[in-house]
Amino acid sequence: MRRPALVLTLIALAGRPASGQQPYRVTWWDAASVAAATAFAVIPEAAGLPHGLPPCAPCDPSSLPGIDRAALHTFSGPASTASTVLLAGVAGFAGLASLDGATVDAARGHAAVLANSLAWTFATTEWLKVLVHRSRPVLYTAAAPAAESDPNNRRSFPSGHAALAFAAATSYTVLAGRERLPHRTRNAVLLYAGAVGISALRVAGGKHFPTDVAGGAALGAGIGWLVATIHATVP
Repeated sequence: MRRPALVLTLIALAGRPASGQQPYRVTWWDAASVAAATAFAVIPEAAGLPHGLPPCAPCDPSSLPGIDRAALHTFSGPASTASTVLLAGVAGFAGLASLDGATVDAARGHAAVLANSLAWTFATTEWLKVLVHRSRPVLYTAAAPAAESDPNNRRSFPSGHAALAFAAATSYTVLAGRERLPHRTRNAVLLYAGAVGISALRVAGGKHFPTDVAGGAALGAGIGWLVATIHATVP
């Protein structure tokens, strides 16, 4: 338990504003950035990428790392649904928590940070899924022949749910520490707990391997930190 607490503390400290640093604010560039990222993100789905069939159906479970084989023993529909509901809750809570104690202008800036963080995390994960072209757990089971024609079943890495959840949690933690928002430590702990829960539910739902959610978590946290850190310095 000590290591996660230390990580959260370091992230919060990194978000503290330096002397003379500009406050968060929203500009027309934010709207353009979010729109561009969203448009970029929907291309793979609209184009049905990746094209073609998977290299194997069913694939050999022995070719997987040992940690990933655990994902082949659980395919829970309710867990998959719960992960999406919880993701909406994490993103919504991050947005609401960022408004606590903020002026109207500051609230707009915080919303811009979160929107850019989520939009670019979404776009990045969607294209990485296409480029990595990893088969989902279902293609390692007897149900593979019926699932191989769906392009979505070849977009396993990284987990978009995990990436978005950790992006929201990290962006909030950085901006809340920088702006000294009320209850920032409690809120950050709740957000990261929700992000971890989402990651576990994606594996339990048979949608991703553990390495998929780990990669998504690292990607989302990185983009969330980057967006929240540099946004205040952009005029």
